[in-house]
Amino acid sequence: MDQHKNTTGHLLALVTILIWGTTFISTKILLIDFTPVEILFFRFLIGYFVLLLVYSRPIRTKDFKEELLFISAGLCGVTLYFLIENIALIYTLASHVGVIVSIAPFFTAVLAHFFLEGEKLNASFMVGFSLALTGIVLIGLNGNFLLQLNPIGDLLAFLAPAVWAVYSVLMRKISGLNHHNIGSTRKVFFYGLLFMLPVLFFNQINLGPDRFHKIENLTNLLYLGLGASALCFVTWNRAVGILGAVKTSVYIYIVPVISVAASALILHEQITWATLAGTFLTLTGSYISERKPNRIRKGKMSCEQS
Repeated sequence: MDQHKNTTGHLLALVTILIWGTTFISTKILLIDFTPVEILFFRFLIGYFVLLLVYSRPIRTKDFKEELLFISAGLCGVTLYFLIENIALIYTLASHVGVIVSIAPFFTAVLAHFFLEGEKLNASFMVGFSLALTGIVLIGLNGNFLLQLNPIGDLLAFLAPAVWAVYSVLMRKISGLNHHNIGSTRKVFFYGLLFMLPVLFFNQINLGPDRFHKIENLTNLLYLGLGASALCFVTWNRAVGILGAVKTSVYIYIVPVISVAASALILHEQITWATLAGTFLTLTGSYISERKPNRIRKGKMSCEQS
């Protein structure tokens, strides 16, 4: 691979993760004046129109089965995942959510094992998952007993990556349809926004301009809409295209470190020994789960040398 292109791929992945790792902070700040679904709606509305400006051609599917993939991806990856995550931030710390949702690749691997070809689980994965799960339990106990937080926040944060795993499997299937990346992302955003409308209706969305006059609210919404939604979905897909899914996914495990550090610096959240120990176990488990058995690595080397 061209060295310059390879470097570009790593830079794109790193920038994406740096932004995604701090989105929990922006959402936590916005929750003072906005409801979880309002943040979600305004964020993806901004993202949708930016992607529309960048790539306006419609994505045409050949049948309803194909269309159903986009509908399901919008429901799981936009509406449900981010709504659950935003509600979790009401009850728990941003640092907790940042660490817990980082186990999304584990759930993705389990679903891929059953629904995608060539995605089988191994012993390293099971050991890594057990370690990471121990870390998540430790963080949950930290919130419940040491910080006296409502446990529903950490439980919702644990549910969010399971929903994201469904989205990931759906997007793998969508990528196999060979549609334009930006167009496909925009289509998923569209269905996500569509599924938000009933929730907005029952929650009586406030469209008054007062909240938008606050520079803090406006900058954080733009950060989430332009940066975390429109830009990052595109840069992440580009990084995957350059480096491959395996190399790019390693960057996901930097998210907890960024989230914990940013939460302490910006929100002044209390970082206890249990939070640090839980984060360490989660990251260690993630690393172990990504390692392939030696016999597989040797097999691959033999194939490459022959």
